[in-house]
Amino acid sequence: MMDALIAGGWLMIPLLGCSLLATVIIIERLWTLRAKRIAPYGLGQEVCSLVARGQVNLYWLEGHSPLGGVLAAGLRNARLGHEQVRARLQEAATAVIHDMERFLSPLGTIAAITPLIGLLGTVVGMIEVFAVIVSADGVGRTAELAGGISRALVTTAAGLTVAIPALMFHRYFQRRVEEITVRMEEQASQVVEFLAHYRGEIGFNEQREGERPGAEARPS
Repeated sequence: MMDALIAGGWLMIPLLGCSLLATVIIIERLWTLRAKRIAPYGLGQEVCSLVARGQVNLYWLEGHSPLGGVLAAGLRNARLGHEQVRARLQEAATAVIHDMERFLSPLGTIAAITPLIGLLGTVVGMIEVFAVIVSADGVGRTAELAGGISRALVTTAAGLTVAIPALMFHRYFQRRVEEITVRMEEQASQVVEFLAHYRGEIGFNEQREGERPGAEARPS
């Protein structure tokens, strides 16, 4: 490995930096973009049931998950009308989607620029090779010729080695964000439709104590 880094020359330094950054982003996004953490199944139905019983603890709901925060934003404006609920849900969902897409742009940039860095190394290596060839004793300077060719090949291979997995994970994370967004929309729509047809008084428990909604909730 060290021999490859030395053979690739100074252009291996930015490639190594891109590789480390891409690895950190991939690990962080794999941990963060878990569907059950962001939009757990059944939360929309549970919220509808709690609304019907007047036992919605908004502080618990906001801390439950990002989807819970979205639903809580809508419920806080439930008395202002159907359109206000939708608007607040949309605003909160936009913020969650923005958080899910965090670091995807740098990962895509790494996937795009590392092959170019490798190509630059190829060009630099070939320039060195031709510079040796055109010199007076170029044919006999095999070590320098081999060094230039090695740099051309090593940097190209290193650039592709970093770019290919970065591109694959970038596409994978984009798809995962889309799937989680659809799940959030489905559950948010479920709550919106329930509120549109609900004829009872909506009561909230906004006490911070406790992690679950309590039966002592009173309409506010």
